[in-house]
Amino acid sequence: MKYNTLKLEVKDYILTLTLNRPDKMNAFTVEMANELVDVFNKASEDDNIRVIVVTGAGRAFCAGMDLSVVGNVFGLDEDFHPTMEDMENRLDEPEMIEGVRDTGGRVTLAIYDCKKPVIAAINGAAVGIGATMTCAMDIRLASEYARIGFVFNKIGITPEACSTWFLPRIVGISTALEWTYTGEILKPEAALAAGYVKGIYPADELLEEAYKIARKIAAHSPVAIALTRQMMYRNAATAHPIEAHKVDSLAIYYASLADGKEGVASFLEKRKPNFTQKASEMPRFYPWWE
Repeated sequence: MKYNTLKLEVKDYILTLTLNRPDKMNAFTVEMANELVDVFNKASEDDNIRVIVVTGAGRAFCAGMDLSVVGNVFGLDEDFHPTMEDMENRLDEPEMIEGVRDTGGRVTLAIYDCKKPVIAAINGAAVGIGATMTCAMDIRLASEYARIGFVFNKIGITPEACSTWFLPRIVGISTALEWTYTGEILKPEAALAAGYVKGIYPADELLEEAYKIARKIAAHSPVAIALTRQMMYRNAATAHPIEAHKVDSLAIYYASLADGKEGVASFLEKRKPNFTQKASEMPRFYPWWE
C-alpha cells in the first residue's frame, strides 16, 4: 500500500514511521488515521520489524486534527445518532467505523494490539491527537522544541484516542485531569517532571537516542518482547494478580521451549543468542484475551 501521509523506512529491524505532512505541521486527517492503522497492523506481523520509532517530518510531531477540512472535521456522519448499544453491538460495521468511531482511537487501539514496541520521538508540537497518540506508545522522548498539549476542552470537545485510559496510567489521575482541564501547552520540562517523557534531547540527537533504545530491544527475542508488551498492558488492568499469574505461567512455559533454551545456552556459553522464534508465529495461547 502506498501511503500519502506517512514515510516508512526499515533498517536493522527498526521501522522509522514519519508523519509526513510537513507543510501542515503533520496535522491529522482521516486518511492519516487509516494509513496508521494499516501500518501498525502490518508491522505487527512483519518479522523484518522488531521495533517502531515514530516521529514527525519538519518542525512538528503532529499539530492535532486538521481543522481546515470541509464539513465535520472529525470525519463523522452528523445524520447518524449512535447509542451505547450501537457501540456494543455494531462497533465494527462499516457505518460505525466511517461515521461514528473516533479516528484517533482506532489508531491507538492498533498500537495497543501491536506486537512490536513503539517509541515516540516527539520532535516538535504534539497537540490534540498529536499528544494522545503518543500515550499508547511505550517510550516517549522529547526534543528541546517539543510542545505537548491536551487541548480538547479549550475547543469544546473531550479527550479522545483512548487517552482517558492511557494518560492517567502514565502521569496519575490528578495530573491527567489538570492537563486536560486547562489545555495548557506543556514544555518538555513539565512532561519530564510528570514522567510523561523519558528525557529531553537536542533536536539533532533525538532520533539517535530513540534508535539506541530500539537497537537494544531489537537484539532480544521478538516473541518474548511481544508477550512482555501485551502482558504488561493487559495484566496491569486486571482486577486481581491471579489473572497475571495465569498468563505468566503460559508465557514462561512456551518461552522455555525454544528461545528460552537458546537464551540460557548463550548465557552459559558466553556468546550472543540466536533467537529463532518469530512474532508472526506466536505460542498457541496467544491472544489469551479473546
